[in-house]
Amino acid sequence: MWLFFLKKSMKKAYRVKKNEDFTKIIHQRQSVANKDFVLYYMKNESHLRAGISVSKKLGHAVVRNKIKRQVRMMVHEAFDHELACDYVIIVRQHYLTQDYATNKQSLLSLYEKTKKRMGK
Repeated sequence: MWLFFLKKSMKKAYRVKKNEDFTKIIHQRQSVANKDFVLYYMKNESHLRAGISVSKKLGHAVVRNKIKRQVRMMVHEAFDHELACDYVIIVRQHYLTQDYATNKQSLLSLYEKTKKRMGK
């Protein structure tokens, strides 16, 4: 059923793409944050979806796209894909100062906080 695991990247059905979806999730005002990420979340009816936002302040397009690829991989590896929830992940400047493993652990700790808040 979950084709998500067959490929190494996130399928488009598991991404938040539209601006209105981003705004809807952010306006729910349910979020957790640390110095690397802000993670907005909202329950949905179907399956896990994630949207990633990287500011132009973090670098040129090549750098921003690399960050998005890395964060997508973190979501693919660490998040529970059975959980029906939408996430918007905003990457902060401090992300650039650390390595992949540290950033992944940072995102995972935020994800665990959201699971506790939702009672999962």
